[in-house]
Amino acid sequence: MLKVVAIARPACFYTEYDTQLGDSVRGDGTVSVPHALLALLSEGPKYGLQLREEFEARTGEVWPLNVGQVYTTLQRLERDGLVESDGAADEGTQKMFQITAAGDTELADWLRTPPDLASPPRDELVIKVLVALRMPGVDVPGVLQAHRAYLVQLMQQWTRIKEDAADDDLALLLAVDAELFRLDSVVRWLDSADSRIRRSPAVPVNREASARPLPRVRRKTGARR
Repeated sequence: MLKVVAIARPACFYTEYDTQLGDSVRGDGTVSVPHALLALLSEGPKYGLQLREEFEARTGEVWPLNVGQVYTTLQRLERDGLVESDGAADEGTQKMFQITAAGDTELADWLRTPPDLASPPRDELVIKVLVALRMPGVDVPGVLQAHRAYLVQLMQQWTRIKEDAADDDLALLLAVDAELFRLDSVVRWLDSADSRIRRSPAVPVNREASARPLPRVRRKTGARR
């Protein structure tokens, strides 16, 4: 039986606002939109549309951000006293937002707060493999290899983006490096899992390669235009 031990995270590693507003680009906490907006506003007052454009530019245009999400997040930040607006209410007039002293404090705390890595994330691929182990007639190594081939395709695509990037596009280069390292770690886990499963007498292995085609990789990754 698989046992997962969750290590309690010290309360001092959280900022109070983490528990109040958990917006992220991917929905899994990968990018904290509220804090990213606070960082942009720390440079001076800005409009919502301007914040969206600067967010995408600063993050290498890898994570697209919907303008509606920007304004929803700004409303919550304003409600919680972390930003304030000029109160413009005329039709066609954009609100100007600026960070407050409380927002400066929250931003400083967030920058120094490590992300929550104490507990394993609810990873779809890991769950899929664990479930497949108990399913009769499933070629688990075949499942692993299908995912591995797909991830290698993604890594090749990110590598091409990196090769085409300008040398001074630091935001994109750092974002791509992070994604390549992440994908590489998943590939290495799949290789390790495949080796462990093939050595286990408890898991039947279908030696014939699966005839299922690989899922297609989208031609563009992220929001690069």
